Amino acid sequence: MHTYDIIIIVIYFVLSLGIALFFSRRAGLSQEEFFLSGRKLPWWIAGTTMVATTFAADTPLAIAEFVGKNGIAGNWIWWNMVGGTVLTVFFFARLWRRAGILTDVEFIEVRYSGKPAAFLRGFRAVYLGIFMNVIIMGWVNVALATVLEIVFDIPGKQVLPYIFGAMVMVGLYSAVSGLWGIAFTDMLQFFIAMAGCIVLAIVVLDLPEVGGMAGIIEKLPKETFNFFPVINSTGKGVAVGAFSLTASAFLAHVLVQWWASWYPGSEPGGGGYVAQRMMSAKDERHSQLATLWYSIAFFAVRPWPWIIVALAALVLYPDLAMDNKKAGYVMAMKDHLPPGLLGLLVAAFLAAYMSTISTHLNWGSSYLINDLYKRFIKKDATEKHYVLVSRLATLLMMVLASLMVLFINEISKAWEFLIECGAGLGLVLILRWYWWRVNAWAEIAAMIIPLLALPVSRYVLELQFPDSLFFIVAVTTVGWFIVMFISSPEKKEVLQAFYERVYPGGPGWKSFAGSEDRESLLPLLVNWILGVILVYSSLFAVGKIILLDYAAGFALSAVAAGIFILLGYRLKKEHS
Repeated sequence: MHTYDIIIIVIYFVLSLGIALFFSRRAGLSQEEFFLSGRKLPWWIAGTTMVATTFAADTPLAIAEFVGKNGIAGNWIWWNMVGGTVLTVFFFARLWRRAGILTDVEFIEVRYSGKPAAFLRGFRAVYLGIFMNVIIMGWVNVALATVLEIVFDIPGKQVLPYIFGAMVMVGLYSAVSGLWGIAFTDMLQFFIAMAGCIVLAIVVLDLPEVGGMAGIIEKLPKETFNFFPVINSTGKGVAVGAFSLTASAFLAHVLVQWWASWYPGSEPGGGGYVAQRMMSAKDERHSQLATLWYSIAFFAVRPWPWIIVALAALVLYPDLAMDNKKAGYVMAMKDHLPPGLLGLLVAAFLAAYMSTISTHLNWGSSYLINDLYKRFIKKDATEKHYVLVSRLATLLMMVLASLMVLFINEISKAWEFLIECGAGLGLVLILRWYWWRVNAWAEIAAMIIPLLALPVSRYVLELQFPDSLFFIVAVTTVGWFIVMFISSPEKKEVLQAFYERVYPGGPGWKSFAGSEDRESLLPLLVNWILGVILVYSSLFAVGKIILLDYAAGFALSAVAAGIFILLGYRLKKEHS
């Protein structure tokens, strides 16, 4: 790397640490300041921090892996999540803000009661705050390791001290600044990361051996550019670069996964760090607008610069092994960026890495402190004490996540594992807001059954992802319904208190609402359908224009613009 590159990276680190130090005092005032920015974030900051968190060091590499193996259509492993993400915008964003809680796990003892609720809260705090959270940070560290190995020629396991050093830095500024510093550094990091990826896309398109997008289209098989998988009876690729699925596998992605599976950032019913950002917004309107901006940016804005580079990498590095397609993205950086721009791209990857890790450290420690330590161990300490142990918990999470790089190889496999672990839980997370009969035992069953069904699916029935979802979701859904109906419902006074606190509306709370309180869910359903069409039309409009299909691209853009105007009118009318 050139001196210019080093200077750019150093400037980025200084800015990030400066922001953290600026907010350190404010973050130390209370748990609410440390974990929720005092519930004062405007929608454009709250929404952008959601997008920044999902833009990690692993995501460009994962996209390169998907495209390298299966063409553009390989992205359906996450494009199918539009339905669940948009559902959060219209059905849950306002409710999360209205609930007035510190974490989404705390919601459990607002909605349920007794020992089952206490157990579930503690279990989810550990399961999500440590187990799931550490896996996620682990694959982000794997992606950073790939970048460092290729850009700096650091061989194999020798990269581990650098990973730990990066984790120490992120852990320290997360522990010092809380969500205030994380939110504002996320803004900086998102724009640096997006700018770097756009610059790389422009540079690789301009290479003579690539020949622009027209050259890529000419050099790669036409099946590479399909937006949808090929559906056939065998699931075998019909041509090089084609993403071919059986009908059942495609239906598992499109009709099952988006509502049935828990996945960080796209949880049915909201949750995780997305719920944290919704609860940190100024009010219900800002919470909803933040989540809408996140939905559009997450699916339609973020991925296309990565997809362009992934396609160019197939031209530049055709001999890369199938299980190492992710390396093509980083090799394009190292081989073709001039001094200065390479430093910008390394800073972009570090920015993406730091925004994700810092959020997961803060989010995970919020569970450990608010929902485990404060709830079960030390209930009456001062706010300063809880902020101190929150900072210590952040550093503990940092150490555990650093070790996970030893156990994860393929990023896409880690994604699939996480989706299977949460298969069937999604319906409970949706219905617990809108149906009084859902109880703590149902949610406990929905969390445990997938963990038991997964090994049966994989090793006994020999089902592969995503076909495995049919079995896991079916077993889990039947199981938690049985558990729910053979166990007692929640106490009436608990349900009444929840309804009066949140006012979710709909027929599921008819017996707890007076006639004047019954809110129809039909307008929300219409908004959801419009939102799904908006996101998909925007996603495909940008893609068609990039692939030089201007007629289809501008037609889809017109559809997206029309729905955006209509949706804006409907939301303005709702909030007036």
